[in-house]
Amino acid sequence: MTLGDLNAAGERFLPGRLGLEIESVENGHVLARMPIVEYHLAPNGYLHAASVIALADTACGYGCILSLPEGATGFTTIELKANFVRTAREGTIGCEARLVHGGRTTQLWDTTVTTPDGRPLALFRCTQLVLRP
Repeated sequence: MTLGDLNAAGERFLPGRLGLEIESVENGHVLARMPIVEYHLAPNGYLHAASVIALADTACGYGCILSLPEGATGFTTIELKANFVRTAREGTIGCEARLVHGGRTTQLWDTTVTTPDGRPLALFRCTQLVLRP
C-alpha cells in the first residue's frame, strides 16, 4: 500500500470526514496530521477529545495494517487510553505513532499528538488484536 492508497482508503470514512492526512508510513512508525476546523471543537471552543483520539487511533490503525504478521487478516482495537496535557483551538495538530510491541496476537502502539507549535497535546496508547482466519 502506498501513502496515497492509505489516504484514499479513508476518504469516505471517519478519517476522511475529519480531514486526517497520513504524511509518512514506515514499518512501525506513522506520521499524521489534522487541520483543526470548527467541527473538531467542543461547544466550549476547545479541541474535542474525540477528535484527538480519532487522529491517534487512525495513525495506529494504519500502522497496524502495514505491520500485520504473516497469516493475519486484519485487526481490531481492544484497548485505548489517552492523557491530555494541553489543547488547541486552531492550526494543524500532528501525530507520531510508534509500534512498541508487534506480536503474533497483539500489537501495542504509543502515540504523541502535538499542538501546532510542536508541544505535546496528548499521549495515547492502544492495543490491537491481530485477527486470523
